Amino acid sequence: MPFSLSLLVLPLCLHKDSREVIVSSPRRYLLKTTEKNQQLMVGFGDRVSEMLPYAFEGFGLLMERGCINVADNGRIQTVPKKVRKTVSGTAETVNCQKVARIIGREFARIADRATIYATFGIRP
Repeated sequence: MPFSLSLLVLPLCLHKDSREVIVSSPRRYLLKTTEKNQQLMVGFGDRVSEMLPYAFEGFGLLMERGCINVADNGRIQTVPKKVRKTVSGTAETVNCQKVARIIGREFARIADRATIYATFGIRP
């Protein structure tokens, strides 16, 4: 995943209304879900800005612990056997993790940053 797209994951996962919309239609394409649920974009830019310090702190911790690498092309890659793939925790944290997986899968499927930015009303 490109670093710039990774900054969009937390605002989508942690915002309860966005999370509920995305988890309610996990098999539907994210672009169609966003088109049909315009409320996802309300305040999205502000949420992204507010979450940046936490995202950067998280990435710093993951780098320090050797859990992720940044490839030469700027993509973030997990280190095998360093990141647990099981989903556990409270019901809310499990939902956040499920939505993060859906978003990651959809970002990979779309594979075009400009399309994702345009969909969510973000200027690169």
